[in-house]
Amino acid sequence: MTLKILLVEDNEMNRDMLSRRLYRKGYHMILAEDGQQGVELALSVSPDVILMDMNLPIIDGWQATKTIRKHEKPLGKHTPIIAVTSHAMTSDQEKAINAGCDHYEPKPINLDQLIEKIELLHATYQSKNAEKSCD
Repeated sequence: MTLKILLVEDNEMNRDMLSRRLYRKGYHMILAEDGQQGVELALSVSPDVILMDMNLPIIDGWQATKTIRKHEKPLGKHTPIIAVTSHAMTSDQEKAINAGCDHYEPKPINLDQLIEKIELLHATYQSKNAEKSCD
């Protein structure tokens, strides 16, 4: 199964580079340029994993993540969200996790490490979401 990954990144060069690298690895990429577009796509296309930059125009990544989580909660759904950002301070990591991100990946991106985390989080939450739907 090809995973659908929503990449929310405002920097065109970063967005193009990362989406191409992941596409070559077999992922179906959905792209958003700002937090508002990211939220809209997250709710309409139901990606398997979301890669969320935190410094975004219109709605920042922290607020976008909180909004996605708010909409998912009543549905009993949880899409893995990985914060992808140049902020490398421990407080920034904690802020991303507190906003609802499942993992934090600092820039520059280590592609192998990111793919490992994408696969692990998807497998973890796919089985948890399946258990909830059986209840």
